[in-house]
Amino acid sequence: MSYKNIDLSSKNYEDVQLFAGINDINLETIKKEFGCDLILRDQILKCDSEYSEEIEAAVKASFDLITLQKKISVQDILYLCQLSKNHRLQDFDLKHLKPLGKTRSGKIIYPKTLGQAILCDAFKNNDIIFASGVAGTGKTYLAVCYAVSCLKEDKVEKIILTRPAVEAGESLGFLPGDMKDKVDPYLRPLYDALYDMLGVENVERLIEKQVIEIAPLAFMRGRTLSNAIVILDEAQNTTKAQMKMFLTRMGQKTKMIINGDITQIDLIRKEESGLVQATRILKGIHGIGFVEMSKEDVVRHPLVQKIIERYDTIENS
Repeated sequence: MSYKNIDLSSKNYEDVQLFAGINDINLETIKKEFGCDLILRDQILKCDSEYSEEIEAAVKASFDLITLQKKISVQDILYLCQLSKNHRLQDFDLKHLKPLGKTRSGKIIYPKTLGQAILCDAFKNNDIIFASGVAGTGKTYLAVCYAVSCLKEDKVEKIILTRPAVEAGESLGFLPGDMKDKVDPYLRPLYDALYDMLGVENVERLIEKQVIEIAPLAFMRGRTLSNAIVILDEAQNTTKAQMKMFLTRMGQKTKMIINGDITQIDLIRKEESGLVQATRILKGIHGIGFVEMSKEDVVRHPLVQKIIERYDTIENS
């Protein structure tokens, strides 16, 4: 078997170790993805000549990512291999992976995929952003991160987080507790993202001051939402009337981010979804951006992407 050598001697030794991963797990991932033989010896990577070009492109992109983020994961390696096999690595430009914000521990948050990078650009360049896509693509997390960054930089005075509170045929009236107790379980993903950015105590303090407002969509009726970033999550479960009501609440100096997954509509008929209608009739309006996230943008456990692919195959057949 013939091998081609990829010379890594110009790379920092620690970066080469990061690239290989603990117990060479990243190398094993590349071998599995390309079905090839791969050997790392003394900062020389030997690979099958048949696969060398695609592998070399994935390796180069991996080191670019390590230079930027000072780390790399199996999921990052998988994503770069997929881009290389699909000949899309030319689109993977580090200049698109600009920091979006920080967690409360100081960890810098970057977009991890091309879809996430496009979404982050859309946040900055539009006043209304529709982000559609499968679960696990980071839509909610990135939206909350962007909102918190804008709040910290005094670009807005408040953050408003909302979503339809009734789904899967369940009614709030049958849940125990007061309205907050009834609604909070539905809003848990939003709370989790806020806690990651600001910490529990800061979030509770800002909620008390009404700088952060978390409420069911029905509470938006009749209001004008000004000088704020407003995030509507799980928008696939809005009716057409609810979506129109929400969008027309927009006041001055406000941005709206609408997230949803049209493959998980819990309304009785999918054609009732306000998200589906809005993405169809509002395209072409300046200032409204549309981003479609794909299964390639899933940043949860690698198995999530495979699960989505399998369900897609079954449902499409």
